[in-house]
Amino acid sequence: MLPSVSFRRRFTDLSEQEVLALAISSEEDDARIYRGYAERLRDSFAATAEIFESMAAEEDTHRQMLIDLHKKRFGDVIPLLRREHVAGFYARSPIWLVENLGLEKIREQAGQMERDAQRFYELAAKRTTDADTRKLLGDLAAAEAGHEQTAADLTAKVDGEVRDTEDKDAHRQFVLTWVQPGLAGLMDGSVSTLAPIFAAAFATGNTWDTFLVGLAASVGAGISMGFTEAASDDGQLSGRGSPWKRGFASGIMTTIGGLGHALPYLITDFWTATTIAVIVVFIELWAIAWIQNRFMETPFFRAALQVVLGGALVLAAGVLIGSG
Repeated sequence: MLPSVSFRRRFTDLSEQEVLALAISSEEDDARIYRGYAERLRDSFAATAEIFESMAAEEDTHRQMLIDLHKKRFGDVIPLLRREHVAGFYARSPIWLVENLGLEKIREQAGQMERDAQRFYELAAKRTTDADTRKLLGDLAAAEAGHEQTAADLTAKVDGEVRDTEDKDAHRQFVLTWVQPGLAGLMDGSVSTLAPIFAAAFATGNTWDTFLVGLAASVGAGISMGFTEAASDDGQLSGRGSPWKRGFASGIMTTIGGLGHALPYLITDFWTATTIAVIVVFIELWAIAWIQNRFMETPFFRAALQVVLGGALVLAAGVLIGSG
């Protein structure tokens, strides 16, 4: 058995003092997480950040109430007991693992945190024999239920206009950081690799050699696009977000765009592989047109005409060059 598992206590084996100690440390952790969310959101979503600050302050109040009760019943020395010391106890993700979540994901995470805390206090209240402790734990369960409602929509203190503005800002940031670089990469990978791949195919007639050319072109283009995107703009003035996120999105989508019509050449029959590759090309081009329409608000038929026509011309150029 793993040491990290074998030395965990079962919740049912905890004394009432240990349950209080666990509650105290949990409230402290949650307050820190909410303040981390507030700091993460403050510049772009000030109203939601204010709510998370308020929730953190309430968690501090809960923690002080628990400490006062512990002092009254068991004295000043609080046992060191944290979530990771109890088997099966709910866990919290460190703030650095969730700081890149979008606004809606952070709201969902906060709601789950409150549901976990409410369930813990309900179970803890059932196990205590002390009237004051049972009352406090029951009150905290009810308070966490109220927090859950607040976290579920975060509109109890934020009017609809502010919420709409924050959601629009979040969508805009998502588009700037992920969609635009990813779309540029997909377009580059899908279109720029057409000529070399199909030129190699018709020049050699060898599917394996064609696949290697496509693999090299796709990976090379992905690395180039990724580093170019990351180095072109640090995101501070433009507000486009982390350069590494944008570089990752651009590089990965460039590679995917090229590999899409390179992979069919793993099939040994030349014409079968080429037919499938051509079908994949047109699927990629229509996907690009759909993304432009969905996220960039480009009229679909205009986007389709531009992308499909351009891709068809590059494909034809590759075939002609290879056949010549």
